[in-house]
Amino acid sequence: MGAAGGRAALAAEEAGGARAAYDGILRRQSARESAARTYARALPIVPVRARGLTIEGADGRRYLDCLSGAGTLALGHNHPVVLEAIRNVLDSGAPLHALDLATPVKDAFTTELFRTLPPGLADHARVQFCGPAGTDAVEAALKLVRTATGRSGILAFTGAYHGMTAGALEVSGGATDVRVTRLPYPQDYRCPFGVGGEYGAELSARWTESVLDDAKSGVPLPAGMILEPVQGEGGVHPAPDVWMRRMRKITEARSIPLIADEVQTGVGRTGRFWAVEHSGVVPDVMVLSKAIGGSLPLAVLVYRDDLDVWQPGAHAGTFRGNQLAMAAGAATLAYVRENRLAEHAALLGTRMLGQLRALADDFACVGDVRGRGLMIGVELVNPEGAPESAPLDALPAGSRPAAPALAAAVQRECLRRGLIVELGGRQTSVVRLLPPLTISDEQATAVLDRLADAVAAVARRPARP
Repeated sequence: MGAAGGRAALAAEEAGGARAAYDGILRRQSARESAARTYARALPIVPVRARGLTIEGADGRRYLDCLSGAGTLALGHNHPVVLEAIRNVLDSGAPLHALDLATPVKDAFTTELFRTLPPGLADHARVQFCGPAGTDAVEAALKLVRTATGRSGILAFTGAYHGMTAGALEVSGGATDVRVTRLPYPQDYRCPFGVGGEYGAELSARWTESVLDDAKSGVPLPAGMILEPVQGEGGVHPAPDVWMRRMRKITEARSIPLIADEVQTGVGRTGRFWAVEHSGVVPDVMVLSKAIGGSLPLAVLVYRDDLDVWQPGAHAGTFRGNQLAMAAGAATLAYVRENRLAEHAALLGTRMLGQLRALADDFACVGDVRGRGLMIGVELVNPEGAPESAPLDALPAGSRPAAPALAAAVQRECLRRGLIVELGGRQTSVVRLLPPLTISDEQATAVLDRLADAVAAVARRPARP
């Protein structure tokens, strides 16, 4: 065997060893971890390196990451400003765990956070540092408004997702509780009233008013209303701005605190620093997590100071003093603000939405494309699933059955092409894109090309009997 042949054989042997190690990690995860794991099932990769939009797996493959830690990575993986902020804390000898004590790192984070808040809230706000996850901040928000108002009921919306702890699940779409009243969330494609548009949003607002003002509705005056300015896990449904303003007027007129869950929509994701700014609404409470920690666990509650009626220790959490997360978060907030990444997300998101909507013209399995900024969803439908009594072209687009199997197939085909996407929606039929705000025009084109190719590959397959 010649030298070249020897090198090739050695390379093949090393590749085989790497693949065996890769497969072993996946097998051990499957054997050891909970059956509740989710992302690992649809994305059987082993990340070992990452930078910006790109992840490299243990098998040597590279992927464009449009999951971004479920929206956590506003600046992508391992951004230099985030790494520098973390190193500075580590090199300074500062404590990494400080409970709720005042520290220079916390002061810098809070100052930067207040600099970005809607003026109507920042001028009269308090901040509560919660446990490390967004669901902890949701729990704090529910406790806050119940304590402040002396009432217990909560208004929430169909399709909502606010977390996985008990209280957060109560106000999410997948659970029920007598203390939570579920209201219709407006959307165009599958409007709960069958009309969509401004009229659908108006009917949603009237329904809310009726529930609150009808003495026989069975719904007493609630402690608060919680909503997402864009429903993410629910299928990427941006709330109409006029509807958001109506919800603000309805709650304000009845002294009901309005809670905006900006866990996924915040820090420039939707094209404004905070998604409520699209409508000009100033909520009473904002729930913040994900991107505010700069890729590390951090969750806070920001609320009007007149709601600050808690007694000392009324809400706490051992890990609410995560200094590394505060440093990374302050660096992230400042970078997004100073580099106008929200504006970049708005412009690039508009272009991406426009190009993706062409897929609906080319492929009947693409029912709808929607989103705001760099929070984008593509809903897959079964074009052959209409009732025989109604011709397909005579039905509203939203009448076509959701196609979760097709969405899963598109996700798999994307992964084969080196693109990581998430699924969501009422029946997990929506392919979701959450790229970092630092994504370039060229990278966006590569993402769209791979997604379009994946959709084409799935659409060409013969339908199963």
